[in-house]
Amino acid sequence: MEQQSTANRDSFWVPLMVVVIGAFAAILNNSSINVALPKLMAIFGVQADKIQWILTAYMLVSGMVIPVSGYLGDRLGTKRVYLVSMLIFTAGSVLCSLAWNNGSMVAARVIQGIGGGAMMPISMAIVYRIVPREKIGLALGVWGMAAVCAPAIGPTLGGYIVDHFNWRFLFTINVPVGIIGVVLVHLLLPESPLQKGSKLDVPGFLLSTAGCFTLLLALSQGHKEGWTSFYIVTLFVFSFFALLLFIIVELTQENPMLNLRLFKNTVFSISVFAGSMITIGLFGGVFLIPLFTQNLMLLTPFDTGLLLMPAALATAVMMPISGFLFDRFGAKTLVVVGLIITAWGTWNLHHININTSNAKIIFDTVFRSIGMGLAMMPVTTAGMNTVPMNQIARASALNNVIRQVAGSFGIAILTATMQNRQVFHYARLSESISIDSHAASIVSQLQGYLAGAGVGSGAGSAALSVISAAVARESMVRAIDDTFILATIFILIAIPCGFFLGKPGKKAKKPAPSPGLSKNGNIAAGNAAN
Repeated sequence: MEQQSTANRDSFWVPLMVVVIGAFAAILNNSSINVALPKLMAIFGVQADKIQWILTAYMLVSGMVIPVSGYLGDRLGTKRVYLVSMLIFTAGSVLCSLAWNNGSMVAARVIQGIGGGAMMPISMAIVYRIVPREKIGLALGVWGMAAVCAPAIGPTLGGYIVDHFNWRFLFTINVPVGIIGVVLVHLLLPESPLQKGSKLDVPGFLLSTAGCFTLLLALSQGHKEGWTSFYIVTLFVFSFFALLLFIIVELTQENPMLNLRLFKNTVFSISVFAGSMITIGLFGGVFLIPLFTQNLMLLTPFDTGLLLMPAALATAVMMPISGFLFDRFGAKTLVVVGLIITAWGTWNLHHININTSNAKIIFDTVFRSIGMGLAMMPVTTAGMNTVPMNQIARASALNNVIRQVAGSFGIAILTATMQNRQVFHYARLSESISIDSHAASIVSQLQGYLAGAGVGSGAGSAALSVISAAVARESMVRAIDDTFILATIFILIAIPCGFFLGKPGKKAKKPAPSPGLSKNGNIAAGNAAN
């Protein structure tokens, strides 16, 4: 009945855009702060390990909030939770703009993370509430533009603001957007039916909070502290047992906070797994290309953002197109073709070097983004479409928390790979510089030039320093190229999943009472495609 009523709505586009704008603002703000960190280090007088908590605090808190967002949406209503989340995010933005030291900024970011963390999963649940299923692909394509475009636009906008305005403007721009968003949400969004009988799964909440917090903290700090350090190993061990207990508790609860029984749904499980692999591959571009352009090509964050802007626009154009095609042809072809294009584009990026032209980088990133835009939305939608309407909020929370962990894992494993390969290539390149090698003759010539320039007795050391810097630079180029290969592998792993995603128009058969149903009658299994 609920789905039929939403299908009869005159238009869902205006409320949909309200949801998109709110989610876009949250993601844009978080991605634009990266470029401001060096300036904040100087202003607050702290080192890099302290300033990184401005990013880490938001990530940790949002990761803790996501699991409980599904319960809150069912118990209080998705509109009410989204409204409160926007208010908290806006209040956090005000406090961030007023921060006077690093501690106050981190505290304000915690508040921001509480609101921002709930906005994405709740917004997805709202989309499913207000959009009829036969148009959900196109709607989620528009909604997905926020998640894809904001990280690409953020560094460009942040770099421009830091260069031309006060850093506090990074946060104050959220205030009018937040206020307008709150008003529009209140006026335009319908409230979802409340499940008043549901109770908070307190053990599940505590275990998921502890497990997610320690896991995300370990993944974010591992490259700095050392993956084998006592601190990181302890965090991993604690998170493992906390999440193991969480799984046990959730499977014994009649009304769990995160309904893990949804993984009995084959299509949903494949969708979540494929989405996680794509998320890791996605960070291959989001994380590695700025490192290459800023550290090796010496571009500013603003120039890097401009370089990546065409790729963001390509994804923005493809997301609604893929949604339109999904509603008519299903996910399988779109996902397989899109991921092949994405893998090919990512593989091409492993050939870049310091002499690669901007036009070549733009072409490869745009080509890759076309495939990403074609595949991302159908992967998520195909799985979510198999979930009963009364489990949409829980499924959205489950999907988003796994994507959050996958994103953190992706950054961690790509960073570790890049660092290890850089050490490997530096050693190999250094070994190739022997007394009779071509590099040695270059050192001798360079020493002669420096001596002729008046460097004197320090010419030999200066020449070796120049060569050492060149070796370090080349080793980083090769390390980034190797890491792009790893990102390609993760995308390739997701390609076979596309063949198991169904087509629209196949309706689920009504299940008979069986162990596949949970105690409260929710569907726990099934491979329906719609």
